[in-house]
Amino acid sequence: MSFEWIIRIATENWPLFLRGAGITLLIAIIGTIIGAFIGLVIGVIRTIPEPERGLKKILLKVTNFILACYIEFFRGTPMMVQAMVIYYGSALAFGVDIDKLWAAIIIVSINTGAYMAEIVRGGIISIDKGQFEAAHAIGMNHFQTMTTIVLPQAIRNILPATGNEFIINIKDTSVLNVIAVSELFFTTNSIAGSNFRYFEAFSIACLLYLVMTFTVTRILRYMERKLDGPETYTMNQMQV
Repeated sequence: MSFEWIIRIATENWPLFLRGAGITLLIAIIGTIIGAFIGLVIGVIRTIPEPERGLKKILLKVTNFILACYIEFFRGTPMMVQAMVIYYGSALAFGVDIDKLWAAIIIVSINTGAYMAEIVRGGIISIDKGQFEAAHAIGMNHFQTMTTIVLPQAIRNILPATGNEFIINIKDTSVLNVIAVSELFFTTNSIAGSNFRYFEAFSIACLLYLVMTFTVTRILRYMERKLDGPETYTMNQMQV
């Protein structure tokens, strides 16, 4: 029976399943962190006010064009295709033999960075323009305005979307099996191929994916509540 096979496969291969799940989490965590940093940098650059004239205006336009091309390319093509192009293309075109795990982290990072760039830009735009004007009025430049006033508020606004990207990355690492990365999907497929019990093996993988995404979701909800602060506030009145 299928249930008996599920127990048998899980019992015999649990170290392999845990290793695959661990590599999946490793790629997703590192890729999301690096991608969030890339998106943060790009989001800040793309919200720099355009100078009226001069070399700075031209340089900013060129930079924004390059960043826009990067965003459109990696948002408009599947991660599976990107993995094939980056991993095999780097070897064929430049003779660079990248380690599979590092290639997976690079692919997830730059893919996440393209999505996070637009998320960060949207979070920055959502901040009231009056705060920008007030900061400029007291002599702050764009970098100071971002780091001290805008980004602390924007990061709170984009936290749910960032968590969603993390959950997506946990699931999307499965496409990296095309470059033979030993993540959970690749490992499960190898286990299933050894006994031709695909339904049972992938039922275990499905449960592991669900446990990982559910746990991450609960942790992110807890972080959001902590950032929101208590539901009720009490004001302390100073006696003169």
